[in-house]
Amino acid sequence: MSFKVEVWGDYALFTRPELKVERYSYDIMTPSAARGLLEGIFWHPGMRWYIDDIYVLNEIVFTGIRRNEVKSKISARNVSTVMTKGKGDLYLSASDDIVQRAATVLRDVHYIIDAHFEMTDKAAPGDNEGKFSDIMNRRLEGGKCYHQPCFGCREFPANFKKWSGGEIKTAYPDENKDLGFMLYDIDYKDPENLTPMFFHAKLCKGVVHIPAPESEEVFR
Repeated sequence: MSFKVEVWGDYALFTRPELKVERYSYDIMTPSAARGLLEGIFWHPGMRWYIDDIYVLNEIVFTGIRRNEVKSKISARNVSTVMTKGKGDLYLSASDDIVQRAATVLRDVHYIIDAHFEMTDKAAPGDNEGKFSDIMNRRLEGGKCYHQPCFGCREFPANFKKWSGGEIKTAYPDENKDLGFMLYDIDYKDPENLTPMFFHAKLCKGVVHIPAPESEEVFR
């Protein structure tokens, strides 16, 4: 069952994994970010979202900002110590760990996500495509979500609605752009060995086609 969902917002940050400290965004929304956004609107263990196409409605514009982050994280060793000895710290002090870092983000983003869902083996006997489709339509029409969808980071919320139909006018109707290799998603089949997946993203007349996860176009 397929849907076209229009999403837009002031800023977006789809971080390139090869940059470790100061964040730099991909040119467009990644398939995993699009999937996460849709799951924020409607998620169920009996279904899984697959992204087919991403339409770019606004021109790709980068801008630089500075963000406050924490430089540490709670370690597993500290948690283990607290569990065994009953004492220790299980928190981060923002005043001690805060650090300001630069980030290159996208500004004034606007996309249409063309996606479909498939049933999984965790669906209950009463679950079916028609039921999930009706729920998704009601949530889109009512502007409801499980949690606020975002563009890569929680501080960049995403507005959403069901695409009203008609011709989709992209920002690049007569151009083709090679966006290079982009993060596709993470393969969670083996919880002990999470595998990143990549694909060669190409913006063709304002549309990026997303290959199927088992396609030869997806690299692990």
